[in-house]
Amino acid sequence: MEVILIFTLALLLAWPLGHYMTGVFSAGPHWSDKVFMPLENGIFKLLGVTPTQGMNWKSYGIAFLISNLVLGIIAYLILLFQHVLPLNPNGIEGLSWDLALHTAVSFLTNTNQQHYSGQAQLTYLSQGFLIVTLQFVTPAMALAVCVAILRGILGGRNADDAAEGEERDLGNYYQDTVRAVLRLMLPLAAVVAVALSSQGVPASYSASPTVPVLEQGQSLSEQSLSEQTIPLGPVSAMVAIKQLGTNGGGWFGPNSSNPQENPTPVSNAIQTIALVLVPMAVVFMAGGMVRRRGFTLLSLSVMAFLSLLFIALAVYSEQQPNAAFTGLAQQAGNMEGKEVRFGTDVSALWATFTTQTSNGSVNAMHDSLNPLAGLVTRSGMLINGIWGGIGCGFVNFLVYVWLAVFIAGLMIGRTPEFFGRKLEKREISWLGVLLVLPSAVILTFTAITVAFPSLTGNSNPGLHGIAQVFYEYTSAFANNGSGFEGLGDNTPWWNLTCVVVLILGRYLPLVIPLLIAGSLAKKRRVPTTAGTLPLFNPTFAVTLVTVILVVNFLSFLPSMVLGPIGEALELSQQSAVVAGQ
Repeated sequence: MEVILIFTLALLLAWPLGHYMTGVFSAGPHWSDKVFMPLENGIFKLLGVTPTQGMNWKSYGIAFLISNLVLGIIAYLILLFQHVLPLNPNGIEGLSWDLALHTAVSFLTNTNQQHYSGQAQLTYLSQGFLIVTLQFVTPAMALAVCVAILRGILGGRNADDAAEGEERDLGNYYQDTVRAVLRLMLPLAAVVAVALSSQGVPASYSASPTVPVLEQGQSLSEQSLSEQTIPLGPVSAMVAIKQLGTNGGGWFGPNSSNPQENPTPVSNAIQTIALVLVPMAVVFMAGGMVRRRGFTLLSLSVMAFLSLLFIALAVYSEQQPNAAFTGLAQQAGNMEGKEVRFGTDVSALWATFTTQTSNGSVNAMHDSLNPLAGLVTRSGMLINGIWGGIGCGFVNFLVYVWLAVFIAGLMIGRTPEFFGRKLEKREISWLGVLLVLPSAVILTFTAITVAFPSLTGNSNPGLHGIAQVFYEYTSAFANNGSGFEGLGDNTPWWNLTCVVVLILGRYLPLVIPLLIAGSLAKKRRVPTTAGTLPLFNPTFAVTLVTVILVVNFLSFLPSMVLGPIGEALELSQQSAVVAGQ
């Protein structure tokens, strides 16, 4: 019941939010102008940009890449030299060069993959200023690119005046990004932060207090343990944007399984809704921006169907007993790696939502999931278009739509068209690149790492060990950031290879669709006829679902057999042997 309630509330809240976002990014005046326009104009003057100056897809893409490069250099230097910078009352040292590089790129790409423990290795400046700033800005950047692509679908803002083949105005990157931060992310984060603080999530810049322990015990050094340091910080502010921005990087190493970061069932429900709220709202925004209600219904029905299917499988999986306890205890749900205050169902819901989006935060350890739920989390990241990250998730979904339009056109013998513009050789060639990119990157790095055990550093042998490595690279490519953990991943090999995967998984899947949208925008719009492929009906929705599943199934079936499927068969056989004794 709680699972259904959280899913329903998220959808109901996403609908008006999506309508608001449509107004924010549309060309006409909006009521939010009165509130935010003066501050925005000040920011534009400081940056030295003209927000009304339109950009074609090349200018937009270059601005996106350059802004990321500048932010990445600043982030790297702060993490490298955080020990000599202010707001370091706990005397934390700077990160090693490879860990600083991985951390900077990870947060720059909206992935938040952490090869460190936040409360122990980052200062208040690094956490509260740098990381939180990136968590606001990077999802806004991807949302800006998504908005530009949606404008390109309709021929750009100058569609009525431009000639065929002429470059089209897809908006201004800086204006779209600043609006996404000021008018969307900041107000939402303020509300969620206050709600989380009311549940006991800390919000302090004081040094970590040292308190006496309730029970005297033995420390690892065999000395009497009489006191403990309790890490604090502006946790509620970071957790709020962590969830809303599909970021996932928490203040504490254990993320939202930590009782200070997620203390109550109410805070858990707030965070679960927050992690999927904006990605759901983008679906409503997209339909509004292209002025097609049917497009919203198509996108929503396909995503909701796949989302609910995966949620059902994950919840069912975690309600089953852990095979390791066969014959040892009363059979119950799989509580290994979970918090008792949450239980199996909402933990499985979170695991599914966090991998359907590019959030990656956790309230339970994914390494302890039963094989079926582990397969569900991997599948959500590989598809990377069920809700997805803010902006980038819907862009990935659009890629599947274009592929489905092309395949359906071949099946009925018609030239594929999308919103009256033909998908031709150039567009299909670039779609082919996006189609093979995930398997080429993920499988190549997984194979190399598994081939050299000294590099792997995983805690499990056999099929589960392979799944740990595959999951780490999948999480990096999908800009997700969650992990099966158990990996000794703070090494130069893991840090540097993940940097490569992070960059390939972030920028090519955003820039290539922007290129395709710019190419489509310049084409003459073909009038709708009786021979036009209908997109907004159940037949195309089924085709789209089939394309999404088949493409990923064919690409990654061998890795599934060598991972969760093979592990499930092994555990089933072991359980049968134990039960028969």
